[in-house]
Amino acid sequence: MADLVENATPAWKSRVNDSVERFKSLPTNRKLLLFAALAALFSVVVGLALVNRQPAQKILFANLSDRDGGQIAASLQQMNLPYQLGEGGVITVPADKVYDTRLKLAAQGLPKAGGVGFELMDNQKFGISQFAEQVNYQRSIEGELARTIESIASVNGARVHLAVPKQSVFVREQQQPTASVMLELNRGRILDAGQVAGILHLVSSSVPNLPAKNVTVVDQDGNLLSSLPDLNNASGLDQRQLNYVRQIEQDFVKRIEAILEPIFGKSNVRAQVTAQLDFSEVEQTSESYRPNSSPNPSSTRSQQIVENLGQGAPLPGGVPGALSNQPPSAASAPITLPPGAAPGTVTLSGQPMGASGTVHREITTNYEVDKTIQHTKLPKGMVKRLSAAVVVNYRNLPDRNGEVKPTPLTAQEVGQINNLVREAMGYSQARGDTLNVVNAAFADSVLEPSLEDRAVEFASANAAELIKYGLLAIAVFYILFGVVRPIVRDVLKKDKAAEDGEAATAAAREGGTLLAVAGDEEDGAPGLPGSPLDAREAQRRQYLANLEAARELVKSDPRMAAQIIKEWINVDE
Repeated sequence: MADLVENATPAWKSRVNDSVERFKSLPTNRKLLLFAALAALFSVVVGLALVNRQPAQKILFANLSDRDGGQIAASLQQMNLPYQLGEGGVITVPADKVYDTRLKLAAQGLPKAGGVGFELMDNQKFGISQFAEQVNYQRSIEGELARTIESIASVNGARVHLAVPKQSVFVREQQQPTASVMLELNRGRILDAGQVAGILHLVSSSVPNLPAKNVTVVDQDGNLLSSLPDLNNASGLDQRQLNYVRQIEQDFVKRIEAILEPIFGKSNVRAQVTAQLDFSEVEQTSESYRPNSSPNPSSTRSQQIVENLGQGAPLPGGVPGALSNQPPSAASAPITLPPGAAPGTVTLSGQPMGASGTVHREITTNYEVDKTIQHTKLPKGMVKRLSAAVVVNYRNLPDRNGEVKPTPLTAQEVGQINNLVREAMGYSQARGDTLNVVNAAFADSVLEPSLEDRAVEFASANAAELIKYGLLAIAVFYILFGVVRPIVRDVLKKDKAAEDGEAATAAAREGGTLLAVAGDEEDGAPGLPGSPLDAREAQRRQYLANLEAARELVKSDPRMAAQIIKEWINVDE
């Protein structure tokens, strides 16, 4: 009956109980070591979670001066609001308190941005002098300009000094105002020529009669920024025009690569284009005349006809004087009429000519002259000349043996590439454009870095993080495999050895019973169905099966069999 109750206990529950008992039998120092290892492992896991956890804080203000930072910190302490100070004048507060805190600090006039603005004019005292009012106004303009310049990302702080001369009623004594700007740039940041030019025009546009050339910009190291070569370019090109040239060149490069990449692949084409643009603004007026044409197709502008008719002697004429006023001499030959002027001929005036009449006719005809007047204004930024260079990689083609090797392009393929690029860039021989297409093998290291290079680059860039996490991983593995694993292995080994010993003992007990049953059977008392002999027969068969399994266990694992025998000996003792 006791055997039936013992067999009714679940196997997993008995194993758990045995493990607990074995653990209780361990020495005290082993138990303390196991608990310490588990506590250390738990601490490492929690520490990693806390380190990698994103803080629930948000930036309140950044790039604050020391004075503004101190005032804001004092106000936050009065509000009993937790905050953290970071590098670069950064103050962080809990994320859900950012906007409320900004509103409360704005009500207190914080941050002041290192200067005063037009709020200085709010509290003017009664009876203030004109000089003091002018000084406050100038200070207000300087503060507002400093705040505006500080809004630039690269600028940490700015100070503006204005020198505005007193106005005079005499035109010859008028003086232009001047300005000086002191910039404190963020660490590692610089201003390009376009940003400096923007600051110059910003200050000059804020003060009346202040030209941009009278504004001086200096950084915190004393470098004069307002005299950069790009600002005083002798060619007249400003930053916008230079950017336009780069944009034009990039557009042509994209055109060339866009037409060749579908054929040779994205990484197998490289192109560079140099563009020369004409930014001069030209206006020209031309007046051209056509050559003289025949009178028939020409247009008559005006015609003047003068005709003199006379009877007898001709009218006096010639140069006035004594010779021209003398009477005519006797005729030495008969007077004849001109051809076609017979007596009775009708003249232009409609009167018939007499027998002895004379005719004097003058005809002046003015024709219209063809004239063309052309006024032309050429746009700025026209392309004067293009120079393009294109490099195409070798094709990867199989050879006779089936191996894929880089193969140069044929002359026909290079010619086709040349024609495609010419059409894509709008090649013009009259403009003087040049094009050079080269077929060469690309270096693999240039196209794509190898896995080793990328691994070395990543390791060098994150050396500190890798060392930190590597040490933590070594500590965790040591605790798991150096402390916890041996203790758990000893507990499980004792538990398994005990289980195997109990199984062998039960098998021996059953073996003795079955031997007795076999002796009874040999005495000639066979078991009847339903009698205790049938049960004994079943037990005998089970014993034989267990015995065969024990033999197989001894053959397959002699060490385990020796351990079981050792446990039997210990139990007997």
